[in-house]
Amino acid sequence: MNKVQIPAGGIVFREGEANNAMYIILSGTVEIFFTRKNIVQRLAIMKKGDFFGEMALFRAMPRTATARSVLGCELAVIESKQQLEKFLLRNPDFSAKMVRILADRLANTNEILISKLEEYSGELEYKMEEI
Repeated sequence: MNKVQIPAGGIVFREGEANNAMYIILSGTVEIFFTRKNIVQRLAIMKKGDFFGEMALFRAMPRTATARSVLGCELAVIESKQQLEKFLLRNPDFSAKMVRILADRLANTNEILISKLEEYSGELEYKMEEI
């Protein structure tokens, strides 16, 4: 596993890029954000021990957000599923942490989806009544 140093303000990856690595913060702080219609929306501030970019290992899709170093940071770079598997086997505490965090992220995504579906179902009911 490689390590990289990113200076304060440095970009780890940009929204829209094809980049298949995930990162674990060994020191420093990283901000995750995306831009829609020229409005910047912060998703998270990540600190030592946090990870980000993991979806790139599992999906061949462009990045959906930008990661920028807030304070200078050192990152461990995981560039394949095999590398991740080996790392998780050697670091069971991190494995448990990763499962908890991914489960929380999935639960939050489900809540957002349900909320949006409820929002749209009201609109659909209204349009059906017009017919």
